[in-house]
Amino acid sequence: MPLKTNPLRLNKLQLRTLALAQVLANDPVSGLRDEANGEVTLMSLPRPHGDHVHIGGFVIAARDASGFANPAVWTALARKGLTRGGPLGVILTVDGLNYDTGLGDRFAAPSDH
Repeated sequence: MPLKTNPLRLNKLQLRTLALAQVLANDPVSGLRDEANGEVTLMSLPRPHGDHVHIGGFVIAARDASGFANPAVWTALARKGLTRGGPLGVILTVDGLNYDTGLGDRFAAPSDH
């Protein structure tokens, strides 16, 4: 039986935010991995300037990153066990790192500046 797509029934904004958080988690400048438990702390969330946001070597449309500034999105992701708050920033749990949003490759475009 194939795995169900989006089994936690995240809405579009939650999916986009989680997908971008996963990109941040894989950026050694933005994410601090805890080798003991596999979780990644996002040291800071990028702020948009103009119509885009820089995440590592990628450029993301600011509208696609709007969930970063929405506390309700982070509350929903935490309630579903995908993230949690920490003293340094947002922590992506192992489940959050591994959740297939189906969007991982849609937002990343090489930066031209």
